[in-house]
Amino acid sequence: MRFSATHSISKQGLLYLSFVLALGYLSLLDNAIGNETAPASKTNVVFILADDLGWGELGCYGQTKIPTPNIDRLASQGMRFTNHHSGAPVCAPSRCVLMTGKHLGHSEIRGNQQANVASPQFSEGQHPITEQALTIAQVFQGAGYTTGAMGKWGLGPVGSTGDPNRKGFDLFFGYNCQAVAHSYYPKHLWRNTEQIVINNKPIPGSRKQPDGAVQMDDWIGQAYAPSLMIAEAEKFIDSNRERPFFLYLPFIEPHVAMHPPKASVDRFPLEWDDQVYRGECSYLPHPRPRAAYAAMISDLDSYVGRVMQSLERAGIVENTLVVFTSDNGTTHPGQPDSHFHIGGVDPKFFDSTAGLRGYKGSVYEGGIRVPMIAKLPGRIAPGTSNDSPSYFADWFPTLCDLAGLEKPEGLDGNSLWTTLTTGKPLENRKPMIWVFPEYGGQVAVTIGKMKAVRQGLKKKKPGPWEVYDLANDFSESKDASAVNAEFIAQVEALLHREVSENATFPLEISRP
Repeated sequence: MRFSATHSISKQGLLYLSFVLALGYLSLLDNAIGNETAPASKTNVVFILADDLGWGELGCYGQTKIPTPNIDRLASQGMRFTNHHSGAPVCAPSRCVLMTGKHLGHSEIRGNQQANVASPQFSEGQHPITEQALTIAQVFQGAGYTTGAMGKWGLGPVGSTGDPNRKGFDLFFGYNCQAVAHSYYPKHLWRNTEQIVINNKPIPGSRKQPDGAVQMDDWIGQAYAPSLMIAEAEKFIDSNRERPFFLYLPFIEPHVAMHPPKASVDRFPLEWDDQVYRGECSYLPHPRPRAAYAAMISDLDSYVGRVMQSLERAGIVENTLVVFTSDNGTTHPGQPDSHFHIGGVDPKFFDSTAGLRGYKGSVYEGGIRVPMIAKLPGRIAPGTSNDSPSYFADWFPTLCDLAGLEKPEGLDGNSLWTTLTTGKPLENRKPMIWVFPEYGGQVAVTIGKMKAVRQGLKKKKPGPWEVYDLANDFSESKDASAVNAEFIAQVEALLHREVSENATFPLEISRP
């Protein structure tokens, strides 16, 4: 109830109000003294996940054409990792590794399969994680944190065992399905189990235009989904400023299709674009593809700025771990007769991989090495960098250590908490493993500075083992397999122990 200057309160009302305030104060005091896990003592987590953002597409990682001042500021205030890797080279399995802490040899989801392949009752969404799969969100929820996710899910349709509400999130708002997320002007988004219509005339995510003038306005709808999702994230932070929270923000930029707002595109030079994109490499045409791609990354950067401003307004920035990373590398090549990559992306123009080999869909470094920045005032030293090898499987144990939570059995990663808070190199690094049945069937294993790669495992004649010394050949240009037979044998033995059967995403590794 609000009181203006013209309202008065009775004496009894004042006594009652004083009594309530006193009780509240005593309760807070009791929590502060006798309860070590009182809400005020818990550190919030904001985990921001970009979609298909390349290792070299941020200013703090060497990008010179696309301004990313907010992410660069985050790096100046925290720790920047130069050797961090995603869970997989494509969306859904990478997110599964992140959420469950299990590498691709143990992960339930190892590819981007639609749910209706095995479960025809679902019209959208990807193959769901099972009821038994435990997510980091469930652990935080069980510890009393409010949990929220705004963005793209991809781990099971609404109503399935992988429904985000069944996997630890009190509030989910955004795209449940990756395929729907190809459009930035979709018909609907989801708020938990409710389908929210946002565009009566949705824009498709894919269309070719072989001839005629390509017009930006032809692909602009009514409601721009990213604007709604970042607004929901700001609201979540404000609403939960007085209680601990875990907030997962899997934004969709810069995944194609490219149709950012015209005002964002117009910020970039006209002379960049000497060729229109007509949709020949899938997704939507665009008259200014280079400017549009830069606009998407610039908009993503603005969301990071808005998240940080929300934390500052709420007065909780000092008690919040903020992590920024990407689910895999930048988009892969399209048609051989087009210099564009899938969706009209031009990674050579932006030097998106900064010298790494490969792109999204590849277990070479360009497909899996991603930016990663972590900020926590007073615990993570500002303006620092770390070259310890790390990957998504490490986040589950890391966040458990941050929150003082017991780690469940069966996690595959190392905790990065000591490295983050001391700056020291990660000790006793477990092997990092990628088992990827798509794009021809690929595996990769990194042990120390050495990495083994094998491709074409689903072909009649699989490719041979390749070996790279990443400390001296980060571009993976010099295959050292001829002098590393012992290392290859070690990798094969490791895979034999570490890769479990997966009938939904099978991959035979041991064939000669």
